[in-house]
Amino acid sequence: MDFDQNNVSIRRWKAGDVDDICEIYSLLTNKGVDADFKRMVLERAQSIGMEDGHFVAELDGKIIGFMISYILPFGFGSEDCAYVATMGVHPKFMDQGIGAGMTKEVFMFYKARGISTVYTSVPWDSTDLLSFFKTMGFERSNYINLKHDLG
Repeated sequence: MDFDQNNVSIRRWKAGDVDDICEIYSLLTNKGVDADFKRMVLERAQSIGMEDGHFVAELDGKIIGFMISYILPFGFGSEDCAYVATMGVHPKFMDQGIGAGMTKEVFMFYKARGISTVYTSVPWDSTDLLSFFKTMGFERSNYINLKHDLG
């Protein structure tokens, strides 16, 4: 789908964006949005503070992308840093600079708040996400993601 990227605005999200964010998330995961995800998005939209870096990309009044990020204080003795938890771009608008625009906005947002490092995690076999984040300047960090299944 062709569009003028100059007509895309990137802004912090608000409560009225929740349904559009959930729709994009559902399209990307190929499953319905569970109540916990929707509740989390709504809570973050209603209580957005100075530290939250949650953004949407909007075109002609319609949300076409979202990014959830936040500050991680006291991470194992390191200085405060930011973390991109998840993001999504509507499939019709992928590979058109929307994700890059939101990422650059997040970088500026945290830099203005004195944060010097932004982290994220991607599945090791998700080559498209890994490639995207490398293009945005992310590289391997000194941290390793660990998990423990409780089930």
